[in-house]
Amino acid sequence: NLVSHSNVKTKKWTKPNIQKRRLFSEALNRFVTLRIANSTVRTIDHVGGFDRFIIRQPSDVLSKRALQVQQRVRRVLQG
Repeated sequence: NLVSHSNVKTKKWTKPNIQKRRLFSEALNRFVTLRIANSTVRTIDHVGGFDRFIIRQPSDVLSKRALQVQQRVRRVLQG
């Protein structure tokens, strides 16, 4: 709750900072456009690249588009 000087309590909502980003995949050798949170961009930098990040993510947390990219990256890296 957000509490004012007059002690009025107001519910406060926060939304994730979603951005449309072009991320370069070294495995696919091209850019991939995804809508991701700004915190995810920092995590990708921390992990060491988009390919490493997308492979490590569980399938249940990814969108349809991200799942397709994950499968393509896995195919390229395995074969």
